[in-house]
Amino acid sequence: MVSMRGPFTAVILLCISSLVVSFPWFRKRTNATSSHQYPSKDLSYNVTGLPDRCSDEGFDSITIDDEGVMHFFRGDYVWSGFKGSAQLINETWRNLSRPVDAAFRNYNRNLPLEHERTYLFQGSKVWSYFEGHLLKDYPRNISQEFPGIPNDLDAAVECHEGECKVDSVIFFKGPTVYVYSPQEEPRVKQRTWTSLGQCSAAIRWLERYYCFNGINFTRFDPVSGERLSPIPLDTRDYFISCPGRGHGHAARQNATFMSIKSRCSSRPFEALSSDDKGRVYAFRGGWYFRLDTRKDGWHAWPLNHSWKNLQGVVDAAFSWENKIYFIQGSQVTIYLSDQVYTEVQGYPKSLQEELGVSEIDAAFTCPQSSELYVIKGNKIQMVDLSQSPRRQGPERPIVHDHVDSAMCGINGIDLFIGPFYYHYKNVEELVSAVGLPRPGNITANFFDC
Repeated sequence: MVSMRGPFTAVILLCISSLVVSFPWFRKRTNATSSHQYPSKDLSYNVTGLPDRCSDEGFDSITIDDEGVMHFFRGDYVWSGFKGSAQLINETWRNLSRPVDAAFRNYNRNLPLEHERTYLFQGSKVWSYFEGHLLKDYPRNISQEFPGIPNDLDAAVECHEGECKVDSVIFFKGPTVYVYSPQEEPRVKQRTWTSLGQCSAAIRWLERYYCFNGINFTRFDPVSGERLSPIPLDTRDYFISCPGRGHGHAARQNATFMSIKSRCSSRPFEALSSDDKGRVYAFRGGWYFRLDTRKDGWHAWPLNHSWKNLQGVVDAAFSWENKIYFIQGSQVTIYLSDQVYTEVQGYPKSLQEELGVSEIDAAFTCPQSSELYVIKGNKIQMVDLSQSPRRQGPERPIVHDHVDSAMCGINGIDLFIGPFYYHYKNVEELVSAVGLPRPGNITANFFDC
């Protein structure tokens, strides 16, 4: 597991044939290097004389840049973030004007000169930007930068390895889809995704893929092109803020609900954990945050958004052998930590049956270890996960009277209590401590508050 520290979340719980979708506030960039700017709550939705993002026209292209800011292009204008008014494209993207055909933020760690660059397409040309600056030798011909990809594209979206076979870019033109994989031969594979239809814009956001056609969008599978939304949804209810629109607006006004969803709230987290793929989670009140996707923003999600059938409060969570364990009361549920989490059949089971313990306040495993440590009150106990039945070690006292949650990574152990966390190098340092180490602030150090 990995311990990671480090943008309003418009969360939508939409139940249509088990579809759940959530969308965020997005950070608004004020300069090329800032990564912690937020849109003011009183920004106007439109400025007289400028185009209105909330019109029925939709967008020519949409992308997230290398700072996690989402940009919506239409005609000669671009809107940055969840709110705000239109700007001319060349005010935000220097040396570029006129409509943008397609755009994407590249992902390919094996090609560092291209990784996290933002690519914008016009006609036969492509522009590449990083940290707000146009890179040297751009614009270039599309045929030079992406051999085999046609001009005058409709849309483009990056696809990560694990979601596609390898790191790829999906280009759309009319009814034809071009999958560009620079590390494979042939580099370009053509597809026809009849069920999806044509895309005027496309975007990947938090491991999910969206095709836009006018003002509406549908979610799709990036490998098969299968439509995953039972009906088209309106962009103005999810991706952008428009007067009188938005799903679940009334619920978002509830103060308790907002404190659960706000990453900067002092409300405690019931559990923190990561899986074997390095995805790091914080759980609170039936919702969770991803801590390892800060460049896609900070967003609260209902549990069943990632773990089908999981709901309610998670008291503790830990990972072992490509599985993530959720403890709720006296029961434990297990999911395989594949790209899409899969529930292990036969669960939930009782804690006593699965782990040989009856109660848990917090639990953690350390990387490459089968030793699970469970905390109850001021006692810690080891459970050997490699043994069947499980073998328990003796209970040992710790200096904390109560622990809300715990997580272990390559840098050591963090115990979370209220708004603070306490760091220890290892278990022995924890059990031998006679006084509390200096506390750290959870929201400041893990959530950039």
